[in-house]
Amino acid sequence: MTEKQPLNIEVTSMHYQKLLIAIDDDDPTSSKRAFNYACTVAKMYQIPMGIVSILETGDLNIYQSLSPNVVAKRREEIAADLDIFVQKAQEFGVQEVTPILGEGNPSHVIVEEIIPEFKPDLVICGSKTKPSKHLIGTHASYLSKYAPSSVMVVR
Repeated sequence: MTEKQPLNIEVTSMHYQKLLIAIDDDDPTSSKRAFNYACTVAKMYQIPMGIVSILETGDLNIYQSLSPNVVAKRREEIAADLDIFVQKAQEFGVQEVTPILGEGNPSHVIVEEIIPEFKPDLVICGSKTKPSKHLIGTHASYLSKYAPSSVMVVR
């Protein structure tokens, strides 16, 4: 039996360069917690922050999705909410904030479109706080599994 070598570990500081916070209009409680954490990290590291919210087209029934007025109104509501988040982040002291509005399945759109374009090295999202059979929500789980960057799930 060979003798085990001691671990050679050197602790170095880890700094993020850019973060993305995913806001879920369907879960304002966990989104607010995640947003507070994201603002804290962005301000502390003095890094750019993107705030993404996705118009979940799958939540619309067939009649709604075929009505340009319904889709446009929902898009405007999400854009207005994003503007409020941007304003609050800036008031908190985050220097550079970018609102990002996507459409489709949130998990897929964030991983396949938003992350490659925005290029964050940290993605922060909330997870539903209600007890369920899942440990974390579907979107948080998907982001954790497939995002090419680090993912922080905040409850």
